[in-house]
Order: sequence, then structure tokens, then C-alpha cells
Amino acid sequence: GQLVESGGGLVQPGGSLRLSCEASGVMFNMSAMGWYRQAPGSDRELIAQITSDGITVYSDSVEGRFIASRDNAKNTLYLQMNDLKPEDTAVYYCKAYFGGYWGQGTQVTVSS
Repeated sequence: GQLVESGGGLVQPGGSLRLSCEASGVMFNMSAMGWYRQAPGSDRELIAQITSDGITVYSDSVEGRFIASRDNAKNTLYLQMNDLKPEDTAVYYCKAYFGGYWGQGTQVTVSS
């Protein structure tokens, strides 16, 4: 199985980005999924989870600003990130809990 993230980049504070995580060879429709991030010098942090049928849970640090969603027909997970802050700068990873697959990560940098 493989997960491939995309959509990262450089954005100004207050801006938005949408990350994608495309799954292949993974039981995507059956799997809860997670979004994590890791800033330099910090542990990897769980920021959002979504069940196979779309129920979401968020960390306090992103609640109200980030939205996780999924398209099971496209085997793709999304993370809409709004009102981005410099402290959101990190490498963002997706994870498929069914099988324990990780993506390679995509860099998000929030800076003016």
C-alpha cells in the first residue's frame, strides 16, 4: 500500500491550503485516516482523524480552522487548512490506520 500527500507550500499568515492524500493498494474505504504534523525539533502530532464514514475529530490546536474530509470513490483524503498561523509550519503526514500506512509528508510553511 502507498499514500502520497500533495498540496503543501509556502503561504502567508491568514491564508489557506488544501492538502490531499491519495491512497493506492490500501483498504481506503474501510480505514479510518489521520492527519499528523511534525515541526522541527518536535514530536509528530495528531491533528485530525476521520472515520471510514466521515466522522471527524480535531486537536485543540486546529479545531475550527482545519477540516478533514474524504472521497472514498477517489481513495483520497483531504485537509482544508484555513487561517494559517506561523506555528502551523510543519511537515504534514497522512496515515491509514487499517494497515498502518504512512505517506511521505508534505511541507507547509506559513510565513510573511
